[in-house]
Amino acid sequence: MKAIILAAGQGTRLRPVTLTMPKPLVPVANKSLIEYAIDVLKNAGLSEVGVVVNDMSSPIVTKMGDGADLNVNIEYIVQEEQLGLAHAINLCKDFVGDETFCVFLGDNIFQDMVEDLLRGFEASDNEAAIALVPVPDPERFGIAFVEGDRIVELKEKPQNPTSNLAISGVYLFRPSIFEAIKQIKPSARGELEITDAMQVLVKSDKKVLPYTLKGWWIDAGKPNAIINANQLVLGDMPYTPAPDGKHITDSEVSHRVILGENTKIINSVIRGPVIIGDNVTIENSYIGPYTAIGDNVIVENSEVEASIVMKNCELRQLPGRIDSSLLADNTIVASSAARTPAVYRFILAENSYVQL
Repeated sequence: MKAIILAAGQGTRLRPVTLTMPKPLVPVANKSLIEYAIDVLKNAGLSEVGVVVNDMSSPIVTKMGDGADLNVNIEYIVQEEQLGLAHAINLCKDFVGDETFCVFLGDNIFQDMVEDLLRGFEASDNEAAIALVPVPDPERFGIAFVEGDRIVELKEKPQNPTSNLAISGVYLFRPSIFEAIKQIKPSARGELEITDAMQVLVKSDKKVLPYTLKGWWIDAGKPNAIINANQLVLGDMPYTPAPDGKHITDSEVSHRVILGENTKIINSVIRGPVIIGDNVTIENSYIGPYTAIGDNVIVENSEVEASIVMKNCELRQLPGRIDSSLLADNTIVASSAARTPAVYRFILAENSYVQL
């Protein structure tokens, strides 16, 4: 079985971060969203991966390369115009050939490794399978209506739905999906909807298997969702004893704290779960739970909690705590004078500079 990861979207809901960084590369607990998808695939024994991008100059191509560093083989398929998920999947026909295949959205993250679903599909009598998740607001999603062990109807953002099972962004197909795509027309928003193509299979009395995801699932389209995903991933971090060593000086570092190479903790408090990258200096500062700090970051005389601080950032002399924030690469937030303590919340794009 081959795998496809759809990663050509513009990520408009996550701007300004995605003005310079494709959404699948946004890090959660210091690992990009697309790497979580690849971990799920590798866990099920899948290594041939097609990644759909909007251009071969995409930073995704630069970062992921041929996939060798991740122990997979990556081939890139270009979707120059974002004309819908079904359009993107149809572009992968040559890559897939006559094999069964799975499709992952590149910006979803979930707890379930779906190993049984992925390993069992090829030998099953199912024409397709869809991973579903119960949601409190089904009118916002593509929704599946289920009877027994099969899906009987699919609707995109239905009014007054009688099902709360949202399509989560994980699909399994046989090559018959390409014939189904040929039969659909663009939706009102001008896109070829994969829900419409799957509905063709359902109407043809093809068996489409529902699979309900276990555990949490995040549609990581907005800053709040990314920050929430970061907390959930760090919350799943297993117990590890408090680190010690020559790079920790006059500091209190709790258990469930991961420190990268050459990272220095000086006169500071670190309370896990926290992950800190390589070559980081934390001095006279507080790093609170559910925080991820990337490589080459400096935090001086500042407090950070429940936030994502990406690579090469500087936080200096901040009079209040940064909380529930998302700071992209090369961001500088600094204060030139002490002020009454306050709490700050930032969503900052790459190369941002904020002086307080």
